Amino acid sequence: MIWAYAARRAYPDRRIFLLGEIIHNPEVNDQILRMGIVTIAGKPKDEEINQLTPDDIVIIPAFGTEVSTRKKLEAKGCQFVDTTCGDVMSVWKRVRQYSKDSVTSIIHGKAWHEETMATSSQARTSGKGHYLVVFTLAETDYVCDYILKGGNKQEFLEKFKGAYSEGFDPDVHLQAIGVANQTTMLRGETEEVQRRLKAAMVRRFGESEIASHFRFFDTICGATQDRQDALEKLLRNPLELLIVIGGYNSSNTSHLAEMGESKLPTYFIKNAAKMISENSIFHYDQHKHEEIETLNWLPKGHVTVGITAGASCPNNLIEDVIRRLLELRGLSVQQLLP
Repeated sequence: MIWAYAARRAYPDRRIFLLGEIIHNPEVNDQILRMGIVTIAGKPKDEEINQLTPDDIVIIPAFGTEVSTRKKLEAKGCQFVDTTCGDVMSVWKRVRQYSKDSVTSIIHGKAWHEETMATSSQARTSGKGHYLVVFTLAETDYVCDYILKGGNKQEFLEKFKGAYSEGFDPDVHLQAIGVANQTTMLRGETEEVQRRLKAAMVRRFGESEIASHFRFFDTICGATQDRQDALEKLLRNPLELLIVIGGYNSSNTSHLAEMGESKLPTYFIKNAAKMISENSIFHYDQHKHEEIETLNWLPKGHVTVGITAGASCPNNLIEDVIRRLLELRGLSVQQLLP
């Protein structure tokens, strides 16, 4: 939020546009819109770009933007408030180097996510680079099998449709690969993707030749990693349930929910209002991709509840959840203060 206030203070009389949804939290986005900052698509259509003038300010989000989009905005003469995360830019730097060296970028991430699309575009800046996005370990294993045994090229291309560069040929462009990642992925999973791909390349080309065929660079967002580490420690304690707070389309928050779901009952909520009562809570089901209601979610009697939140979740939303939990037990924060 600081950058939004700073941008409005610096340019009080200028039109300011958000490029995509920077904060994956509806309440925060509403605050930004109340400042008169207008949201346009992360990958704006021509009609959106045509409405811009050289006097307009465009805020680039923390996960960056695609190279082609930035060039279009530069051509309009817009001024930028660039909030691209340093960790994201570090990934871009490495991916661009892969491209220059004719090394295909294997990006561990979500092909549809704004950050991964921006990173993928960096692989094409030299004009000869290629990329392939893998999301799951199952997809990674499929790629490893193809590296080792070959296979049906058309099947491969159909399986990863929308997740590779134009002109990508698995028979040609998997000879030399470099791994990168979306910065909000689980570190342990990214490391496993790297390990499996390296093992496949060693088997294919031999340990003595691995440097010519495999590279790796791991950058997980610091705030994301801090929360993953903290949650890992929290889950070592005896908890009855976990509450995860954040936007349902937030990648780093969804991974926190995944970590919890593997251990105990976990409720992924946007805000305190989703806790209707001790008997009813509305929360996001990542498997069904929809908000659902769970009844009798809060056990009677003494209960130990873990709480975590996504990297962009404001502190006041976390405080609201704590207050609501206490209210459901007939308590207040003041009663607990010394």
